[in-house]
Amino acid sequence: MKISIDEFDRKILTILQEDAARPVADVAKQVGLSPTPCWRRIRLLEEAGVIRGRVALLDRRRLNVGVTVFVAVRTNQHNQEWLERFSRAVESIPEVVEFYRMAGDIDYLLRVVVPDIAAYDGVYKRLIEKIDLTDVSSTFAMEELKYTTAVPLTYAARSAAD
Repeated sequence: MKISIDEFDRKILTILQEDAARPVADVAKQVGLSPTPCWRRIRLLEEAGVIRGRVALLDRRRLNVGVTVFVAVRTNQHNQEWLERFSRAVESIPEVVEFYRMAGDIDYLLRVVVPDIAAYDGVYKRLIEKIDLTDVSSTFAMEELKYTTAVPLTYAARSAAD
């Protein structure tokens, strides 16, 4: 489904990225619409898949998973069957919160959150138990300098496609 993103939509999305629990009446007031048209726009953005869901953002440190590990994986297996097995293995490990197929020297990049190095070692052992990997390199973040879930909206096309 194609949807035209206008300035009202950008404002609505900006507000919802900051606080998705905000009442529609508040969002409408802030963007200069009445509540019903604002609600319709939000529903259309949801139906078009622009808004994929609404979540609560949790504080990792307060939940004892304050250590971030970036795991670079290289493999000599470049076939669909291996990728599907690897994807299933990664999906089964909740500590892996992001998973990317890369271009360049690294084939896959994972972001893992754990309480400490020992917990990461357990994640690593579970991963290699499920799938053969050629080369794994782990890098521990020393300090989080910027973290956001907000997507920049300045690039939102006039006609956003699926």
